[in-house]
Amino acid sequence: MFTKFTKEVSDHLENYVYRLIDPRNGETFYVGKGKGNRVFDHVKCELGSDADELTDKLLRIREIRKLGLEIGHVIHRHGMDGPTAEEVEAALIEAYPAATNVKSGKDSDDRGLMHTKQIIERYEAKEADFVHKAILININRTAAEKEVYEAVRYAWVLDPKRANQAEVILAVERGLIIGVFEVEGEWRKATPENFPGFDTFSNKRWGFVGHKAPEQIARLYLRRRVPDTMRKRGASNPIRYSFELLT
Repeated sequence: MFTKFTKEVSDHLENYVYRLIDPRNGETFYVGKGKGNRVFDHVKCELGSDADELTDKLLRIREIRKLGLEIGHVIHRHGMDGPTAEEVEAALIEAYPAATNVKSGKDSDDRGLMHTKQIIERYEAKEADFVHKAILININRTAAEKEVYEAVRYAWVLDPKRANQAEVILAVERGLIIGVFEVEGEWRKATPENFPGFDTFSNKRWGFVGHKAPEQIARLYLRRRVPDTMRKRGASNPIRYSFELLT
């Protein structure tokens, strides 16, 4: 039987931010925002999902339920307007690194979690001036776990015809360019044949095999700041194209 808020409770809650907690270890594995009974919808969604459709979040819920345990549902802050709830959600996603959220919170790329040294470097860095057609890819969520090249090359939802126009690939972390690469050949579908050794694949995603750009190209972009004109606030797409500005 599902827990459910009454209308009276929901009316008092208004917009809220919540966490889902794994009772096996006390770990927060998802952060979300919503109204009404949104906090309880994830368990219902898991019951109606096929194995092929399960996300990391739903797989965790299934594991917990199979053990006869209950998900911890915590309302972290309530009584907020929509924009405030978005800000609180974004901050909490970054505060709980084990969270399985697929997307970062609002404006995390521009105003998200950074060390003070990163803050200083970012805002003192010169803006990049694009003289090549470049794809900029945000790797905020994987930069700390993988080498820059491995984090940026796999696997993205994009238009391969458009991507193949690019001359360089720029890895971006918190608005600062931290890697400059060239593609060998063309972008490839994220399949086991094209990317042996990877553990997740999708015909809807693409990756590339490449190498570090030559020094004379790399120094034009490395440790440069992404121009303000390319940082659209609230945008969740990690892919941007410099040549949109050049045409």
